[in-house]
Amino acid sequence: MLPADRRSASAPRLGLALGGGGARGFAHVPMLEALDELGVAPSIIAGTSIGSLIGAAYASGMTGAGIRAYCEELFHRRTEILKRLFSRWNEGGISALRVNGSPFSGENVLKALLPPELPPAFEKLKTPLLAVTTDFYEQCQHILDHGPLIPAIAASCALPGVLRPIELEGRVLIDGGFSNPVPFDLLADDADIIAGIDVTAGPQQSRGQIPTLIEAIIGSNQITLRSILREKLKASAPDILIRPDIGHFRVLDFYRIDEIFAAADPSKEDFKRAIEAAFAKHEAERPG
Repeated sequence: MLPADRRSASAPRLGLALGGGGARGFAHVPMLEALDELGVAPSIIAGTSIGSLIGAAYASGMTGAGIRAYCEELFHRRTEILKRLFSRWNEGGISALRVNGSPFSGENVLKALLPPELPPAFEKLKTPLLAVTTDFYEQCQHILDHGPLIPAIAASCALPGVLRPIELEGRVLIDGGFSNPVPFDLLADDADIIAGIDVTAGPQQSRGQIPTLIEAIIGSNQITLRSILREKLKASAPDILIRPDIGHFRVLDFYRIDEIFAAADPSKEDFKRAIEAAFAKHEAERPG
């Protein structure tokens, strides 16, 4: 754990960027546990897609260990999940499928699955949160940081073909990964140290099978995310960039949660060391 003076009001402000990647996003959780164990609280969080979802839970005051326990309990009860999802799907799901081919409303999915502790609005969060979405018609990123929380997260996670686009603030919004897959660049004005967690995972380690339609849609999105991130990193990079070894998991492997946690856990210690080094460097460079 960092010394108490490193956790005081004079400590450097940490900005945390949590990227998109579907089920691979469970790999964010061990990094949150690392922060808790160090006694470091981010001053601001930016999240894309599942990064906005997990970021919202953490910003609400849940601990990393609490998020892990909640996710494990939820995804170990497959029958209960299906029951919740299809009860929400019946709320207009068939008509939505006819209109746009997306069977699920992201808002209904989140209402079915999110922890009850999550507040209804950004303003009730304990840590400021930026949720990254993509404006479908303007073809640019759109940041949500105020107002109702669940619609904003749903917009950030709205992968076409899987979840319906969200109409919010006069815009039609889809998954934030199309514009900013790991949003570390949004934190420069509000943090002294910026840490990004990239769960896009790179090339698939499993090969040889022709993907299904849904796998092809999601896989294509991952290619887009990686391409955008490569170009971003040429221009600038966060102080810390962690990439857990989760390339052998697919974006929809939510029921492999235990395996994803196990694969990401080794990066937890890497993250701790990087945080400690960044804090030490910042303190050494501080005037006086």
